[in-house]
Amino acid sequence: MKAKKKTLFVSGAISPEFIANSIAKHQSKTDIGAHDIFLGQVRADELEGKRVRAIEYTAYEEMAEQKMHEIREACFEKYELSCMHVYHSLGEVKVGEICLFVFVSSPHRKEVFEALHHLVERIKKELPVFGKELLEDSSYSWKVNT
Repeated sequence: MKAKKKTLFVSGAISPEFIANSIAKHQSKTDIGAHDIFLGQVRADELEGKRVRAIEYTAYEEMAEQKMHEIREACFEKYELSCMHVYHSLGEVKVGEICLFVFVSSPHRKEVFEALHHLVERIKKELPVFGKELLEDSSYSWKVNT
């Protein structure tokens, strides 16, 4: 199945309503037997005694969109997926808010578990998305993905 190219980025935090609506739209797709979801949330980490209050995300958007398309195509080749949705925030996302929403569907549960793990790891390692951790004292630190 060839996946169509989709938009990766959303401005600001990803709302619970957006996530719920995305899930609800799949009730009419009766060939799907399993879904799996990853939600990345901004943590209130402490860096050198200062608490993170938000992360400001930037990206090489065109490069990231192209890389995400390649990752998406590779996942559809490797796994028996019905559909895949990936959204990443740009701009400021406060502590506790969602910054990454990954949603995969398949006829079978084993595929979604494996595909989701593979997909999230590739997104974190390969996409040119950068997070500036904004600290409570107005200083900042560049986030390193692990």
